[in-house]
Amino acid sequence: MTDSDWLATAFEEHRDHLRGVAYRLLGSMTDADDAVQETWLRLAGADAGEVRNLGGWLTTVVARVALNMLRARKLRREQPVGDSWPVAAEGAARSGATARAGGAGVGAGDGANGQPRDPEDEAVLADSIGLALLVVLDTLTPSERLAFVLHDMFAMPFTEVAAVLDRSTEATRQLASRARRRVRGAPATPSPDRAADLARQREVASAFLSASRGGDLSALVALLDADVVLTADAQAAASGRPARLSGAAVVARGALLASGRAAQSQLALVDGAAGIVYAPAGRLQVVLAFTVNDARRITAIDVIADPHRLRGLHIALLPD
Repeated sequence: MTDSDWLATAFEEHRDHLRGVAYRLLGSMTDADDAVQETWLRLAGADAGEVRNLGGWLTTVVARVALNMLRARKLRREQPVGDSWPVAAEGAARSGATARAGGAGVGAGDGANGQPRDPEDEAVLADSIGLALLVVLDTLTPSERLAFVLHDMFAMPFTEVAAVLDRSTEATRQLASRARRRVRGAPATPSPDRAADLARQREVASAFLSASRGGDLSALVALLDADVVLTADAQAAASGRPARLSGAAVVARGALLASGRAAQSQLALVDGAAGIVYAPAGRLQVVLAFTVNDARRITAIDVIADPHRLRGLHIALLPD
């Protein structure tokens, strides 16, 4: 066996582990595979004879590659994909187009550039890790996510995690601690009145999600207050500027035109109130936060897609 054959064989023995680390860090199987491939290229170009612990060396390299990808992702302005909220709503407001049940929204397999992913494999990975955990991880900063994943999920010593982050061991401990609080934090038990309020919110949010999935315009309109206001940050709007829409008909039509995403959306508590999150394969992209009145009507919808705002949200997924 040649040296290159031995190196390739040794790398394959670690591939599944590296893929698992990269997936938990990146939340995307496609990105994880890219990180693993880059790790192989770096190994092939290194002097393997000087590597004493191949597994540790590879884990460190794939973590650094993933960290660079996370940082680039956070810095890069995400481009609107398909008919997401409130892009579709803006179009409906301009054209008054009749809503369609199928919508033109992006399906589950679409990536950031509209390229198809492998949704079956991504779903298997997401289920094995826990979709709720992936969603919460996506709200962390890159450094917090890496510190938590490497230490808490893969038992890497803080000294080694610190070397990846190029920070002190104590600073790395603090990063992991902040991430741990976010991941494991739970709200206090609500009072009876608060519990009833949450139940009402959840009922309305669930009905909204069901109507969106089913393309039921009349049901959506019935859930919305006549003067409902939808606001969206610049990341969620096609114009790249914050948007504001009003009126039950316009907002309902927008929901239908974006119904392609509804199948991949889930109910959630968003900062303690009922809402909906769109997080394919656990990668949080859009949050809909609702305000519901005592008459069980939605009076306001806040559409959040800005990465900085998403990271600041406390999210807990709920069963439909």
